[in-house]
Amino acid sequence: MRFPRTIRLDASDIATFAAVAEPGEWAVSGAFAFSDREPGMLIGKDLHAFRTGFLGIASFGWSSLIAVSDISAAEYETVIETLAHHFVDHFDAPDHASARTFAEEECKFAQGLCDRPLGTLIAVDRSFGPQGIVERIRTVEPQPDK
Repeated sequence: MRFPRTIRLDASDIATFAAVAEPGEWAVSGAFAFSDREPGMLIGKDLHAFRTGFLGIASFGWSSLIAVSDISAAEYETVIETLAHHFVDHFDAPDHASARTFAEEECKFAQGLCDRPLGTLIAVDRSFGPQGIVERIRTVEPQPDK
């Protein structure tokens, strides 16, 4: 099974985001973190996280790039549970069952980004559209060995 993992090519994320994901964390889109915001409410580092960030699951910090990676079933389950607990603790989910359902949906979406070769780099350009948050995905596939 494939799933996104944070990657850091340079130190720009450290200067750009208020909370920074460490390289190698499993990651999800993280757009849910902005679902209760209006476009004019975001400024500075929050705006940058909204526009270009993926949410690392271990730190709940942001990364501007993710890479398609292999994940075991046990690791995938841990990602879902960690995210579900985060929804209860920080996003007022009514109960663990509801939080888990949403976490499963988030993870399924993240997994859907990984229908590309291993090592493919993925970036996001996120904006507010007329019907909510819009994500445009850009990819760079690894070059074959010559």
